Amino acid sequence: MSTNVVMYTTAVCPYCQRAEMLLKARGVDAIEKIRIDLDPARRDEMIEKTGRRTVPQIFIGERHVGGFDDLAALDREGGLVPLLNN
Repeated sequence: MSTNVVMYTTAVCPYCQRAEMLLKARGVDAIEKIRIDLDPARRDEMIEKTGRRTVPQIFIGERHVGGFDDLAALDREGGLVPLLNN
């Protein structure tokens, strides 16, 4: 899969783990993880980019998908795989 996937995450986030499992099940080989628990400046960056304070926050290419619930809904609607294949 060639589309770049970026996920803002923390070490102990079960929704982050579920998002990673779903993405890998859809063929994503690599996820760039930004650990906001290790770097508070990256948390501020995440909030500025997304307007949200919770993790995960997932970007596929330039598109902000949202959190795990948003990712799972996109998958149920059949939109995740085409987005990953762009």
